[in-house]
This record gives sequence, C-alpha cells and structure tokens, in this order.
Amino acid sequence: MAAERLTAKPVATTPKVDRLAWLRDGRTWLRTILIVFIVFIFVFPIYFWFLASFKPFGLIFTLPPVFFFEPTFTWYSVVLGGVPYNKVMLELTGALTSTGGGLYYSVPYIIDSIIIATISTLLVVLVGTPAAYALSRFPMRRRHDVAFWILSTRMMPVVVAAMPFFLMYRALGWIDTYHGVVLVHTVINLPLAILLLKSFFDEVPFDLDEAAMVDGATRWQAFYKVIIYYVLPGLAATAILSFIFSWNEFLLTLTLTRTSVRTMPVAASTFDTATGGTEWGFLAALGTSAMVSVFIFVLFVQRHLVRGLTMGAVKG
Repeated sequence: MAAERLTAKPVATTPKVDRLAWLRDGRTWLRTILIVFIVFIFVFPIYFWFLASFKPFGLIFTLPPVFFFEPTFTWYSVVLGGVPYNKVMLELTGALTSTGGGLYYSVPYIIDSIIIATISTLLVVLVGTPAAYALSRFPMRRRHDVAFWILSTRMMPVVVAAMPFFLMYRALGWIDTYHGVVLVHTVINLPLAILLLKSFFDEVPFDLDEAAMVDGATRWQAFYKVIIYYVLPGLAATAILSFIFSWNEFLLTLTLTRTSVRTMPVAASTFDTATGGTEWGFLAALGTSAMVSVFIFVLFVQRHLVRGLTMGAVKG
C-alpha cells in the first residue's frame, strides 16, 4: 500500500486551467467585437459622408450603396476652388440653372469660422480661468449656489436667447458683425468652461497657494506663476472644447448674421434651395472640408485633451 501511494500520479488540473483561459479569451473577443460594432455605428456615417463628397451625383443615394467608384472632384472644385456653379452644372446636366450661383465658394466661410472660433476661445480662456480660480479658492457665501447658477444658464435651449440677443444687437448695430458673433459665442461657452476649469483647480492642493504666498508672492503671482502650471492640461482641454462648440454653433449665428459674416454651419444651410433641392454633392464637400479642419486641429492637441479630461490637474 505504501508503494502504491508513492507511485500514484497527481490529479491533472490542466483542463480546468485551459477552460478558465478559454473563458477569459472568449470575454475578450466578445468585448472587442462589441467595441468594434459601437465604433462602426459612429464612424460609418462620417465615412459615408466622406465618400459622398467624391461620388458623382447619381451614385450618392444608390441602393445598395456604392463603395467603389471613379472619384470626382467636381464638388470640391466649386466649394474650395471657386469654379462657377453654372459652369459645373452645365457640364454635368447639359443645361444652365439659376440656382446656386457663386454662393457655393466656401473658403471665406471657413476662414470666418476659424477667426470667430479662435477669438472666442481665447476670450473664454482669459475670462473663465480667473473666474474658475476665484470660485475654487476664495471663501464666499453660497459658493455652490453661484456655481449652480452658472451651470443653469446652459440648461435652457439656445433658441430661448435668440430673440433677446437679436433685439439687443439690432439696437446696438451689431447685427452681421464679427465682434457681435464672437461675443455671443463667448457668452454661451463661458459657463461650461468656468465649471470645467473649477474642477481642475479644485484638484490642486491649497498648500501650493499658501507656500507661494509665504515665499513672498502675491495672490495674483501665485495664480499665474504656480497654480496655472498644474492646470495646463485642463486649460488645453477647455480651449479645445470651446473651439469645437464655437465651430459648430448654428442657431444664434444664423439669427445675428446676414451676408457680411457667415460661418460654415450657416453657409451649409444655404445649400438647400427651394427650386433645386438640396445640393448633396456640394454639401458633402463642404462638410468634409469642415470636418478635416477640426480633425487636424484635434489631432495635434489630442494628447492634451485626453490628459486634461482623464487625469485632472494633479494626481495623488
């Protein structure tokens, strides 16, 4: 019996280990497939829109969709190249048309969007940063109520403010002006920027302010020489979001502009004509150009955006 015990083989546990590994691999594959499916749902419309900007008009809404075709740059030649609309339509349809005209040349509209979004973003950062620092650092009565009031200004639909802004701008003579559009973009983006920046300032220890002031710095010097360094990722994230929100703003800009100032979203709305219908080719070319502009901008600053939104100001 003793000899049999000594020569007995241990019970194999490999199948159980293999089964657990198979389950983990199965969950990983399932999670990967789910993520790919969700990404596909969001990316496919953008991909289809991008393809539509290179498709001949007859293939844009073909069912089933056509993904392989000989690309055309006709739409971009009008939107970005300034080729006359009637000349292009004569080549495509063999007939002249009175719709469109020269309004589809959209480079000035993209430039207007860049100017307005850039200046309004700078103003949001310049005004929102000290305001957020004050809410985070200075003792005041009902500070949380003040923060909630700032947030509440973003709870109402934008259309509610359209008429008051229009009446004020008409009285001031600011309709269809750059500074008028810049101001309204700054106003609508400022509350969110203040609350977002306040959360980053809250992550910075108060001891840093006190240490800087003990060493002889004033409150203002402690703010812009010490504390601002720790919230740079959050500052970059706030600036990026403000730029994107300003770039995409439509309703208030449409209400407060006529012809002298026209941002890209407002210009895109003119591609739907009463006589010719929606000019899908030109609209797809303009939309793709606008998306590429913002995509390139975000591509250069995505490291700051991800770090600012995920890490806060300091960790630990």
